[in-house]
Amino acid sequence: MTDIGTSPSKITRREFLAGTAQLTFAVAFAPGGVLLMSEVQAKAASYDIGAWVRIAADNTITILTPGAEMGQGSMTGVPVVLAEELDADWDKVVLEWAPANPKTYGYSRRRGESLSHSMAIVGSRAVMMYYDGMRTAGAQVRKVLLAAVANKWHVDPADLSTEPSVVVHRASGRRMTYGEVAMFAEAPATMPALSEAEYKDRSKFRLIGKPVPRRDIPEKVNGAAKFAIDVQVPGMVYATTVHSPVQLAEPEGWNNAAVRKMQGVIDIVKLEHGVAVVADTFEHVLAARNALAVTWAKGVLAEGFDSPAELDINYPRIAADEVAHNTTVGETGDIDTAFARAAKVYQASFKSDFGYHAQMEPLNAVARFNAAGNQVEIWEGTQAPGRSRQLIAQALGFKPSQVIHHQHYMGGGFGRRSINDYTVEAALIARAVQRPVKMIWTREEDLAYGMFRPQCFQRVEAALDQRGNIAGWRHGVVGDVGRLL
Repeated sequence: MTDIGTSPSKITRREFLAGTAQLTFAVAFAPGGVLLMSEVQAKAASYDIGAWVRIAADNTITILTPGAEMGQGSMTGVPVVLAEELDADWDKVVLEWAPANPKTYGYSRRRGESLSHSMAIVGSRAVMMYYDGMRTAGAQVRKVLLAAVANKWHVDPADLSTEPSVVVHRASGRRMTYGEVAMFAEAPATMPALSEAEYKDRSKFRLIGKPVPRRDIPEKVNGAAKFAIDVQVPGMVYATTVHSPVQLAEPEGWNNAAVRKMQGVIDIVKLEHGVAVVADTFEHVLAARNALAVTWAKGVLAEGFDSPAELDINYPRIAADEVAHNTTVGETGDIDTAFARAAKVYQASFKSDFGYHAQMEPLNAVARFNAAGNQVEIWEGTQAPGRSRQLIAQALGFKPSQVIHHQHYMGGGFGRRSINDYTVEAALIARAVQRPVKMIWTREEDLAYGMFRPQCFQRVEAALDQRGNIAGWRHGVVGDVGRLL
């Protein structure tokens, strides 16, 4: 298990400058801007280029990866794109989790006139969403390195090329590793613009589209991989949450006195849609949870919902009702004419029940507040670290800067870990008991209160012409929520 101690103390700017005033400074990049570092520190640590990459004197290249890893390989697949354009030696690349900061480490999405940033990894879209941005980041870093070497050697940057982690001047045969460049290169005020010709031609790709070993596999085989459920912090207690059998019902009461007398029980915390039991060990938490008897408020929206009746009776009726309320997702061509002229029409219907995500690792998170109570640290494996940080801040009345987020591997996700309700609960419980808390949902709780994939009824119609070619296609979906397609 990972034992997390207290956060290391941070030196002030005044203390830093006082301790290094007699030293020459190297310039280093960082996500917040340009930093000054002593030459000694730069050689002992790393020289940062951009928000994504650190290059050390020993030629180690650290790339920050936003690829929330739940077994699908995006932790490797996303940074490989940057490494390709950087022309990095993949054997010398080290990966670190990117901070939960979508503005810096997220991909861009345009919705109407507004541009948003997200780190959510859902729908198997990690590489697709990050591909262009990571290529640009890698090509920019490579251009900075080439410019620095050209200036030092007094040559035209166009006369330089790269091999894996090496800058080469073909005319003279001179070579310089990226680590050597990092020790003297100066940071531009902004990262350079790129022309299309400055990106690698696809025919020269060494990594993209080629077999590249995943970085998470060795750690998962030898047991070194760290999941949130492995995290231990000093003074940590345990919690689990009980929710209503009907979604979003609020707790009205429970057998408070009896449960509080049970061994190891520390507190019982009321949440908006649940009750959390807190105890000194998880075994004591489970015993108290099993003894908890909660009464729930009536009248919630889902009360009385009969899913088999909806799927077997109501949904087909709605699908057949030509005047039923519907939303057109997409339409191309003259569909009515295609069906009117069809030589033959085929129709088929399909039903899918609610789908449980069934991730292997139970939903969990660790939350710890500082002594002043105005900052919280969160350890979790999530598909949406930026959203998690934002939701925790909102629930606590904090600014996002007051939430320190530590990403971990996930033992499965399948979309469920993009919904951060369990992490918000961990933070609320930790604040209520004023202790670090590891909150773990039981498998029974996760299954009973699951964020299920929606059930739906789908009707498909195909119109064929005289030659048997498809001339028209209708596809209708009926379900409970908006995200059915």
